[in-house]
Formats: sequence, structure tokens, C-alpha cells
Amino acid sequence: MRIRSLGVIDDAVVELSPGFTAVTGETGAGKTMVVTSLGLLLGGRADPALVRIGAKNAVVEGRIAVPTGGTAILRAEEAGAELDDGALLISRTVSAEGRSRAHIGGRSVPVGVLAELADELVAVHGQTDQQGLLKLSRQRQALDRYAGDAVAAPLAKYAGAYRRLRAITTELDEITTRARERAQEADMLRFGLDEIAAVEPRSGEDVELSAEAERLGHAEALASAATSAHAALAGNPEDPEGIDAATLVAGAHRALEAVRAHDSALAGLSGRIGEINILLRDVAGELAGYADDLDADPLRLAAVEERRAALTQLTRKYGEDVDAVLAWAEQGAARLLELDGDDERIGELTAERDALRAELGGLAQALTDARSEAAQRFAAAVTAELASLAMPHARVSFEIRQTDDPEGVELDGRTVAYGPAGVDEVELLLAPHPGAPPRPIAKGASGGELSRVMLAVEVVFAGTDPVPTYLFDEVDAGVGGKAAVEIGRRLARLARSAQVVVVTHLPQVAAFADRQLLVEKTNDGSVTRSGVKVLEGEDRIRELSRMLAGQEDSQTARAHAEELLATARADG
Repeated sequence: MRIRSLGVIDDAVVELSPGFTAVTGETGAGKTMVVTSLGLLLGGRADPALVRIGAKNAVVEGRIAVPTGGTAILRAEEAGAELDDGALLISRTVSAEGRSRAHIGGRSVPVGVLAELADELVAVHGQTDQQGLLKLSRQRQALDRYAGDAVAAPLAKYAGAYRRLRAITTELDEITTRARERAQEADMLRFGLDEIAAVEPRSGEDVELSAEAERLGHAEALASAATSAHAALAGNPEDPEGIDAATLVAGAHRALEAVRAHDSALAGLSGRIGEINILLRDVAGELAGYADDLDADPLRLAAVEERRAALTQLTRKYGEDVDAVLAWAEQGAARLLELDGDDERIGELTAERDALRAELGGLAQALTDARSEAAQRFAAAVTAELASLAMPHARVSFEIRQTDDPEGVELDGRTVAYGPAGVDEVELLLAPHPGAPPRPIAKGASGGELSRVMLAVEVVFAGTDPVPTYLFDEVDAGVGGKAAVEIGRRLARLARSAQVVVVTHLPQVAAFADRQLLVEKTNDGSVTRSGVKVLEGEDRIRELSRMLAGQEDSQTARAHAEELLATARADG
């Protein structure tokens, strides 16, 4: 991190170790500003009083490695941020007038986005700022990870049944809430199908009737034309002297037949005229039959028009022609079967829903039992840790409870609310001394005690909680001696699986750090400035000596400092 014009810090760069980093320095030097800076990067409240006197604004910039595949990187990308070699560049500016701006990966974002990222990136445990495991949802998730397969197996079965139940409930709600609409649709389909069934249309019938109506409507003209044409071709019986086409063609055929033997060309023409003669006689015969068969009955015409009107009523409602009407009827019948089956489907879904609720109750009970067993082991482990952290009489426990809900699942004779992770509300409780009632950890301890409780919790959960960075402020408040050594040892143990940053006054804690940062200030008579530097070798021994005895050059303090470092290295 780079910090500019924040509190007593004028311009400083803080380089944090991948493991355990201890931040030390005299009271008032600005150690807390390191914590405050990180808080600002994580969306903390911007207080204009933090801006250094005489400066227009305070700026904190940080480079944070982001776990791949996590929600933090997805949220950052949604905000338009670009990664810098797998890390996010975050900056926060606070003006002396109180305005605040935030940037991620070169893009300006709402400050709330920083807070969203904080949940996955850093757990802060301090006097005034607590994150991570103080959230009930995180406590349940951490307990589940601590329990391992004992919870994972029933949770997977429960989650599968829960998803199926949600799907069934959604479908059931859709069917029942739309019951009136579906009933209206079914009535409309029944009416239409009944109307079509009453008419009994045939495929292509409308085309056939149209042609017949056209013919019947012009029967007299058609009959007259056919009779006249027949007379022209075959003659009129009432006029035996009349000349017709068949007689003339026959005469032409006879004339050529008489001489066809003398010329092949005429023989060919004679044959063709013969074919014409045959064709004329056939056409004449068909014209005679057509005239005889033509139905000029007006009653038949009326029947045809009445049938056409009935079909037209159908095509106006259900399709552009009779074939389309028949297709509508086929589809409507299938849809009606589906709608009529709703009552049966509702019964099936209701039965399956009830069965799944019963099954879910059993799976939830198994999940609760597994969590309860894991919670007892957890409580014993954290309580043992607290005994070594100057809280020998503190007791930690879990409260696993359920909320009554008449729409929930059955559990031990109760109907309780349920969700995707079960029916349990999990809360971590602390009784700081004998006789004190267990209370939520945020309310059952002072700031220093709370930091130690969270340290104990994090040590027990080491490797199970996905947060990659932990920040402890005042974790050593009110302790010293052996307890301080134990705090340092446990912070070092936690740092094996995560990055740990600790602001401390205790040399016993600082000695266990992989890197020690010194925050020191100097006075030039007008402006207070602070710097942050990495301590190594002789410088680190001098700082530990100062922390031990207030004297950097005390031989006794130096010997003790060297002993602390040796102990810490041996423990590692």
C-alpha cells in the first residue's frame, strides 16, 4: 500500500509479507493509520478528519492479489476493472471536504463495490472493525467446512432435494395461479371443437363445393352451349338436312380414301382426317352426356350454398380454409387434453411436493445432527485456544436454532423454515467468565478480547475459511508474558495458510513475524511526518529491545530480543 496525507502519515509505502507481517512503533506514530488505510481500500467509511492538516485530500493505493475463480474477481470485472498480472490496483481518495472516490483497475467505481470485494479478500479483527466470521452466514459456512464430509454429504443430498422441491413448487404455483385462465382457454377450445364437429368438414370440401356452386349457378347456359356444340359437331335430329362437322369430315375422309392408293401423301392426310373424325364423334358423345347429366335442380344449388355458408363460419374463426380448420381442431384437441389433465397434474405435483418436504425434513435433521457434532468439537478446540491466550475461563459454544414457519418442513414435531443450506441458523456464542451467560461473540467480549477470540477461531478454522488475508488490531490488548508468546505462536500458525497482518505493542508477538514493519515519526518543528520501513538484522533487534524495555541499547533487552527471535525461529 501507498499512503499519502492520512493522519500523521505524510507519504509512506507499506510492503506486506505473504506470511506474517507485524506492524510496530511507538504510541502515536501512526500504526493505526495502516489499519485505517486498509479499511479505506475495503470500502470503509471516509472521515474527512483523517485528512492530514494542510492537505487537500488523503490517498490510499493498494495492489491486492485476487484468488482466481472467486466472486471478487468476477465482481471486479463486472465493474470494468482490469487485472495487473493477477492483481487488482485499488485506490481511495478522501477530500478534506468529505468527498470520497474509489477506483479499481483504472476504473471509477462506487465505494460499495470495494465493500463487496472485502468480504472475500480480507477479514478484519480490531477494536472498532470486525468482519468475516462475525457474519452469521460466514459462521455457518465456516462450520460446514470445518465439519468436512460429515456435513458435505448430507448437504449435497439436501441441496438436490431442495432444488427439486423448488422446481415442483414453482410449477404447482404456475398451474394453480393460472387456473382461471386455463379454465377459460379450455372452455373456448371445447366450444370450437364442438362447433367443428357439428359441421363435420372434409379436407378440400370447400374447394369442391365452390366448383359445384359455380356450375349449378350457370346450368341453363352450360346446357344450351353443350347442346349447340353437339348439334354443330354431330347434327340436329330435328333438322335432318342440316350440315354438321362430323358429316363434312366424314365426306372428306371418303374422298381421300378413294385415291389414297395412288399417293402416299394423300394416304397420310386421309389417316389424320380419320383420327379427327373419331375425335369429333367422341367429343360429340361427351357433349351429349354432359347435357343429359347436367343437374339444374335449384334445390341442389340451395343445399350447396347452405353447406358453403356453414364452412365459411368455420373458416372465419379457425382458419383460412377447411384444411386449416381441421389442423386447428387437431391442435386444439391435444391442448384440451393437456388442460383437462391439470387437475391430475396438480394432484401428482402436490403428492410429490409433500413427499419431498418429508424427505427434506429427514435430510435437514441429518444435517443439523452433523453440524451439532462438529460445533461441539469446534467449541472445545476454540476454548482450549483461549486458555492459552489469557482467557482461561472463557467458553465458546454454538447455538444452532430453527425458525418456525407453517409453510416449512417437519423437524422434531415442528414446522420450520428451510433454505438452500438447510434449516439451521448458526451463531457463535461466548461466555467470557464463569457465571456469564453465553452471548453472540460481537456482544460478549471487549475489543481486545474479541480480537483474541477471533484469533482462536481463525486458528481452529485455518485452511477452511477462504479469506486469504487477516488483519488483527489490538489482538494483544491486556496480555503479556507467556500469553503474548502464545498469541505470536498462533498468529504464525495461521500465517502458514493465509496472509496475516498484525498491529502490535508486544515484542513476543512481533518476534514471530516473517516481516516486521516499523512506523516511526519525526518532528521538524512544524510538520509531523511518518515513515514505514522494513526491519532486518540489527534494526529488528533494536526495535524489539525498545518494545521490551524502552531502551534500544540495553544489553539485557538485546539479549532478551535475540532470545525471542531464536525461540520464534525454532518454533517455526
